[in-house]
Amino acid sequence: MTDTASVWGRDDVSSGKGASDENFPVGSLLLSKALRPHVHAYYDYARMIDDIADCETLSADEKIARLDAMEGVLLGKRDPIPRADAMSAAKLRASFLKTGVPFETATDLLIAFRDDSRGTPCTSWDDLLHYCRYSANPVGRFLLHLHGEVPHTFAASDALCTSLQILNHLQDCQGDLQRLHRCYMPADLMAQAGATQDDLLAGRATPNLRRVFNTLLDGVDALNREASALPGLVRDRRFRMECAAIVSLAHRLTQRLRREDPLAGRVALKRTDIMYAAGAALRAWS
Repeated sequence: MTDTASVWGRDDVSSGKGASDENFPVGSLLLSKALRPHVHAYYDYARMIDDIADCETLSADEKIARLDAMEGVLLGKRDPIPRADAMSAAKLRASFLKTGVPFETATDLLIAFRDDSRGTPCTSWDDLLHYCRYSANPVGRFLLHLHGEVPHTFAASDALCTSLQILNHLQDCQGDLQRLHRCYMPADLMAQAGATQDDLLAGRATPNLRRVFNTLLDGVDALNREASALPGLVRDRRFRMECAAIVSLAHRLTQRLRREDPLAGRVALKRTDIMYAAGAALRAWS
């Protein structure tokens, strides 16, 4: 295995974001202390490849080359170099070899981020679900595999992860278009509602754009109902509590996005939402 630094391009693509910037807990105290380092290794890798795809100073070809290099290190086909991106892939590889978690839970993410790098458009609800299949669902499956859960938990986990991803797209719809020239609002729903991408750049959602948001939230409601089964399927008690808390937060954020306008200001979880989630976690203890 050989490599040169040139394939990695320019050094720093970090957004500066960390686990504390996420809507939902990453490696929280609810999880086993022994497993938290593996969760953080996965998060660091996911954060890095996301930052590569979102980097405004790299071309599409440069982004894909760096994502390919990350995959090479992860799969043991490239030697890591002393850089944050390469080392995050090497660290996750060591974690996977130790825990037996499938490598697909990391390589599947690259499919979505390559699409982001190419600027692949979202033309329909099915396109959005396909994107979430690779950008979000692998995260839930990673956690399930790490905790030794069984495959019948996958469907509810996928529903939860897809819900969380769509909620994030709704929160960030204006910034994604302004900064990244990327729109995850399905083009067919936009056209049916008489909305355009220009509406996303306004200070407030137009009635037409609000119809698009509500249609997406209808889909999220269905996903949340499916996801509600997840805590009851998870055997590990601490992880079951974590799942219950996140399901509760997904429901609460969905309700906030029904009432609030993501173009007028960031729609975020509040202290009361966290309290409801804590109550859901406690109820899942038994």
